[in-house]
Amino acid sequence: MPTTRLDGLSLHFEESGAGAPVVLLHGLGSSGRDWELVAPGLAAHHRVIAPDVRGHGRSDKPEGPYGVPLFARDIATFCDSLGLTGVHVVGLSMGGMIGFQLAVDRPELVRSLTIINSGPDMVPRTFRMRLMLATRMLLLKTLGPRGMARVLAPKLFPKPEQAELRRRVEESIGSNEPGAYQRATRGLIGWSVLERLKEISCPVLVLASDRDYTPLSAKQAYVDLLADARLQVVTDSGHAAPMDQPGQIVQAVKDFFAEVEGAARDTRSLG
Repeated sequence: MPTTRLDGLSLHFEESGAGAPVVLLHGLGSSGRDWELVAPGLAAHHRVIAPDVRGHGRSDKPEGPYGVPLFARDIATFCDSLGLTGVHVVGLSMGGMIGFQLAVDRPELVRSLTIINSGPDMVPRTFRMRLMLATRMLLLKTLGPRGMARVLAPKLFPKPEQAELRRRVEESIGSNEPGAYQRATRGLIGWSVLERLKEISCPVLVLASDRDYTPLSAKQAYVDLLADARLQVVTDSGHAAPMDQPGQIVQAVKDFFAEVEGAARDTRSLG
């Protein structure tokens, strides 16, 4: 069970494969296990590393406020501690938010960015969004992680044949330490790097499930603000695309990496 210590914080991670580094960042209330069905397909040609973010999974859960900038600093320090440079960053939901923060704070670290069902801000601009976030915080406080898991599982995996995926997400989210889960949830609200998207120069692939919580138009709107980005739809998929459509995710990400790395080789040969 590999772990690394960063300024007194112990982060757990899983690692496989060899080659250019890939860091897989999980969603809120989950862990690196989000990527169990994806990592093997990427590890054939890359060094794939899936850490558990502070407050999640098997990593430490210290007291104090959490937030996307803190999570991103942890991951940047984590990469530095492992000697990683030129990293392909892949983030799901909260992990995508961390990826955006890394790309603006440590651009030299991020070779490419893949965003799955996420965005560059969590600012509640509408009454509906404010109500949704307030309801989520209330449910989490009253039901706890296990109750929240029972609410979320059927929303993430509504099909009858997805019973095993529902069981897995109930186990994963239900096992959260209540205080850490609340701090992590609260720390996402109000976060934004929307005004800094013009600073991101690395290639960006945005993968959007056709049944995600937010519409494709919302994702296309921020894709249009990025210098080198495109949107690709993941079909027959909900918010947790690496679990319900791992094959599509692996193929899209592998093709993207090949494109990014091929462009770099072409540039070197021209030089």
